[in-house]
Amino acid sequence: MTILPIIDHARWYETIRMADAVTLIHEPWIKPFFRCNMWHVRGRDRDLLFDSGLGHVSLKRHVALVSGKPLVCVASHTHFDHIGCHHEFSERCVHGAEADILADPRNDWTLADRYATDAMFDGMPQGWDAAKYRIPPAPAGRLLAHGDVIDLGDRAWEVIHTPGHSPGGIALYERKSRTLLSGDIVYDGPLIDDAYHSLVSDYVATLERMRDLDVAVVHGGHFPSFGATRCRQLIDEYLAAKRKPGCHL
Repeated sequence: MTILPIIDHARWYETIRMADAVTLIHEPWIKPFFRCNMWHVRGRDRDLLFDSGLGHVSLKRHVALVSGKPLVCVASHTHFDHIGCHHEFSERCVHGAEADILADPRNDWTLADRYATDAMFDGMPQGWDAAKYRIPPAPAGRLLAHGDVIDLGDRAWEVIHTPGHSPGGIALYERKSRTLLSGDIVYDGPLIDDAYHSLVSDYVATLERMRDLDVAVVHGGHFPSFGATRCRQLIDEYLAAKRKPGCHL
């Protein structure tokens, strides 16, 4: 039996600066498949945080970047690994289809009942007890819909509704920089369409709609970022697999 190292909360998060005032915040002691990418974007009037991770370790206490100025915290969707620290922020947004889950994030609704286990980790966070893991309620002050805009003062992020992985999944797109924060609808890893509220037909329709989006860079909900060619390749691979004979949409 492998005994994992115990990781102090002060060492739990890592931040990596990207281009265009975008910063990746992640939890490097979580295995890549389970590790959520949290995306912080600096704006003139306020900042954006897209997803908030597992939640066992406080983001506000241990990542100075999220406490420097007014911030809007957006959920790409409401699976446990993406909304754990949403309750720490006063301005919260989610798509209307998953507002009830963010307000009452039960373990069976957020997939924590099957995935929030010790097997997630390469290093165990101090004080972790899988049997006691719960996400605090974080009711949204704003419900998002396709076409809405999140305005940071000098930057505008358009909401793209991306049902398929979950009914209220969203991506955020900035036309000026051609940057896509894609959440869990497309990333450079195995795409999940078999959760309890996933729907393959919606997933296919969403990716068909997104295939020709003019992107320069895609920052996904998991795994490394990528460009336009890889984005189209990932989408085409998924669509081809679902169009094979015998695959029921």
